[in-house]
Amino acid sequence: MSESEVKLPPRESMDFDIVIVGAGPAGLAAAIRLKQIDADLSVAVVEKGAEAGAHILSGAVIDPSGLDELLPGWREDRETPLKTQVTKDRYYFLSPTRAFRLPNFIMPPLMSNRGNFVGSLGSTVRFLGKKAEALGADIFPGFAGAGLLYGDEGKVLGVATGDMGIARDGSLKRSFSRGIELRGKYTLIAEGARGSLAKELIAKFALGQNREPQKFGIGLKELWRVKPALHRPGLVQHSFGWPLDNETGGGSFLYQFEDGLIAVGFVVHLNYANPTLSPFDEFQRFKTHPFIAPLFGDAERLCFGARAITEGGYQSVPKLVFPGGALIGCAAGFVNVPRIKGTHNAIRSGMLAAECAARALKAGRAHDELVDYEKAWRNSPIGRDLYRVRNVKPLWSKYGTIGGIVLGGLDMWANEILRLSPFGTLPHGKPDYATLKPLSEVSPIEYPKPDGKLTFDRLSSVYVSDTNHEEDQPCHLHLKDASIPVAQNLPLYGEPARLYCPAAVYEVVYEDEAEKKGARFVINAQNCVHCKTCDIKDPAQNIDWVPPEGGGGPNYPYM
Repeated sequence: MSESEVKLPPRESMDFDIVIVGAGPAGLAAAIRLKQIDADLSVAVVEKGAEAGAHILSGAVIDPSGLDELLPGWREDRETPLKTQVTKDRYYFLSPTRAFRLPNFIMPPLMSNRGNFVGSLGSTVRFLGKKAEALGADIFPGFAGAGLLYGDEGKVLGVATGDMGIARDGSLKRSFSRGIELRGKYTLIAEGARGSLAKELIAKFALGQNREPQKFGIGLKELWRVKPALHRPGLVQHSFGWPLDNETGGGSFLYQFEDGLIAVGFVVHLNYANPTLSPFDEFQRFKTHPFIAPLFGDAERLCFGARAITEGGYQSVPKLVFPGGALIGCAAGFVNVPRIKGTHNAIRSGMLAAECAARALKAGRAHDELVDYEKAWRNSPIGRDLYRVRNVKPLWSKYGTIGGIVLGGLDMWANEILRLSPFGTLPHGKPDYATLKPLSEVSPIEYPKPDGKLTFDRLSSVYVSDTNHEEDQPCHLHLKDASIPVAQNLPLYGEPARLYCPAAVYEVVYEDEAEKKGARFVINAQNCVHCKTCDIKDPAQNIDWVPPEGGGGPNYPYM
């Protein structure tokens, strides 16, 4: 019996002035700013994670400028989670055996991390959540924004949270409970990169028209506790080069903060061409570099996670407003790619949208476009931040790692000194799903087996991400055409979902393994860490990621 054949009871509804989807930096900043402006405004924040911060993953070196504007006294707050300031800032180019340090003086000033803080973005979000609740905002963790509510002329009236207690076959379990309609005069979408509601809104209202396609990377991160003798709190280290080839964009980060903790991560740009590339295995291989591996001797891996990152920047930001609401934070694509930072812009975008929404409410408006927000962002600190680096990603994509970084650095210096670029504003070209080459045109990449001490397999990594889903629920990874993985993607590309997914969600199994006959595509949805890479990179655009039952997914403690 399918869900469509079951007569469901009507949803209950709750009315608010503002409904916010996503309790990340942007969503919580919007909630805080709204309550700062007018304590009587009713504000609801829905969050699919089991708690605010559960699904948050970032490096993270945090530019505090957004926090300074939102909560001027946060540095003196006894509960502040950001305690370690950057003390050393280093950049390296890696060959297979050596690390070449780049002099800091050649780096554009905006690349300096001095004055920034190293720490956990998840803990920062929990801190912001407490501030929002103290001001009177209502936060509903464990409730996914599963669907948009539309009114007359397609105006967005709010969101519906997902039903809970539906079995895989669509029947209702004893634990079934209907989702709730949260109706707002304005709805702010703060889901992060490639959220399902933002994706729907961008398509429905053509918000990406006359913009460059959004570009993405996948960021993979592990949290380790290392020996005190090797720990250098405040040391921030980035690298590019090995193990990626020159045509594949990406790089690493190593951030050291309090309690012996080190965040080590790797980013692969999702416009890579070789379908046999595995971002997860490139990350594991990176840790074996002679310059990197000694840091993790006798160390303990505490957590693993992965997340898509918006990389399109200035020219890929869609129209931000639609009838009844706006996109904020990473849903809007406000990450500064060369700096690998978006938290400051996410917070500022939440504040800016909140201020525009509060003015609209005061004027008696509702469910229209917040045109002031759309007009304001380019001339705000967000727009100025992104405009200076707008050509770094296109240059990297066109000229490869070495040529692209050299030209990107020169372009950033030109923007710094002359306030203009010799390149103008470059386009991105193809969307990421269109960049794969057929197997016949590439050399297959072979990866070494993990040793279980420094390098790991996917399943053991999913285990330390504390990922959990109710197994008897409908699959939240939807295939538009179930035949495509085996009939199309497998012969052309070797079915790249097996490799770009960092959590062993996708497999191709054979009835006759030796002869490779009787192929079948298997989705292990319970492993999903909600990175959404499949929704972005599938060459046929055949996979739709939608939120699973509320509360499911990873549970990152300090990521």
